[in-house]
Amino acid sequence: MENKLNIGVIFGGQSGEHEVSRVSAYNVLRVINQEKYNIVTIGITKKGKWYLYSGDHEKIKDGSWEQDSKNLIGDFSIFAHPEITKIDVFFPVLHGPMGEDGTIQGVFEMLNKPYIGCGVLSSAVGMDKVFSKIMFESVGIPTGNYRYFRKNDWKKDPEGKLEEMEKALGYPIFVKPANMGSSVGISKAHNREELIAAIEEAFIYDDKLIMEAFIKGREIECGVLDDGGMLCASIPGEVIPSKEFYDYEAKYSDTQDSKVVIPANISDEATEMIREYAVKAFEAIEGSGLSRVDFFLTEDGQILINEVNTLPGFTNISMYPKMWEATDICYSDLVDKIIASANRKRVTLP
Repeated sequence: MENKLNIGVIFGGQSGEHEVSRVSAYNVLRVINQEKYNIVTIGITKKGKWYLYSGDHEKIKDGSWEQDSKNLIGDFSIFAHPEITKIDVFFPVLHGPMGEDGTIQGVFEMLNKPYIGCGVLSSAVGMDKVFSKIMFESVGIPTGNYRYFRKNDWKKDPEGKLEEMEKALGYPIFVKPANMGSSVGISKAHNREELIAAIEEAFIYDDKLIMEAFIKGREIECGVLDDGGMLCASIPGEVIPSKEFYDYEAKYSDTQDSKVVIPANISDEATEMIREYAVKAFEAIEGSGLSRVDFFLTEDGQILINEVNTLPGFTNISMYPKMWEATDICYSDLVDKIIASANRKRVTLP
């Protein structure tokens, strides 16, 4: 096929979600139509070193690509190397900080290259659990009760912060890094001792934390996709955690028996409201391309938004591709649509 697009798939990254990114990238590379696209793979190590990688995609999955020296090029300029300059569309399969937070999107903007997913602003807002909740509230999407503070606030008055959180939220309290995904660094505290430990754990990953009151409800997720310029919402799915909450291990470990139910067994009214809220949340952060939006459905039928994921997981067990498959878009077609929606907002100065 002539005039094939050159797609630059970037994987790995410096965040706590490095391993998830590798598995997601492996799955994307496994299904991407190589009759339509030429693929350039770019790996980023946990220490932030960039490599052009031309080896076996299986080695991306297990992390051994970094030892595949004969297929690595580490001495190159991202602005000048011919393998980079020929790329038509970047496909960052990166999760968490330094990949999903607007930083690498800014690099693509500097290169003046289209890229899949949200832009700099929407990526940054979507990654920050505090600012995203503020945006959701501004457009009338209900959220749960939450508070937040920074490391300096904690150092100045830890006792005061503990009392404030306990009074405002009550136990149990979810403690989360404000900028992290895949449930990395998240804990559920049932008392003050656990709350202190959870705060110290979360500060390993971020200098700003968000505290959320426990919500007794079902976990419902919904995909959003820009399909030919029209925003579409997938059939929602439900997550039934194998553990007390859907933490990193419950999400990704083969030894865990967390379940996903797609379509979610909820009323037609709840389904339509969740789909409507998902698109509304996507628009609130000025999203583009794709996102997965997560909700709680309480026993009394209240729908509360949890968060938006601007670059959701693409592993073989990830909810985003599974929900679209249930909405009659298979994995390979989904990748095609995501590439077609690549962010192409450009300003040409006179």
